[in-house]
Amino acid sequence: MIPSEALRSAGAAVRLWFSPARIREEGTTPDYRFSLANERTFLAWLRTGLALIGGGFAVDQFLPRLHQGLRVTFTVVLLVGGALCALRAVNHWVRCERAMRRGGDLPVTRFPTALALGVGLLAVAVVVLVLLGWTN
Repeated sequence: MIPSEALRSAGAAVRLWFSPARIREEGTTPDYRFSLANERTFLAWLRTGLALIGGGFAVDQFLPRLHQGLRVTFTVVLLVGGALCALRAVNHWVRCERAMRRGGDLPVTRFPTALALGVGLLAVAVVVLVLLGWTN
């Protein structure tokens, strides 16, 4: 895809975030249970994002003796992860809704795997720091 076409496509996708009623113009209305399940998934991703943001603030507030560079890094990683979850939630909701209306396959994404690996690695790092006594 040509870069200008990619930007137009991304711009059109983002515009759907702010006017979801335009999605109704595509395809046929799916069974409402699928749309409600899609909405519940959207809300679950938002809760995950909020939890990551809360974790970022917790690291910053409750690990004051941790080396400042590590504390700031962990905090920023969690805060950015939370923001990415929120953005991903709305993008995935729109993509799934469009796919259901068009009768196509639901979109595949690597985001849950990347998020799980990131959170897991961060948790292992914190455990190691606690075991080394660097968080007292």
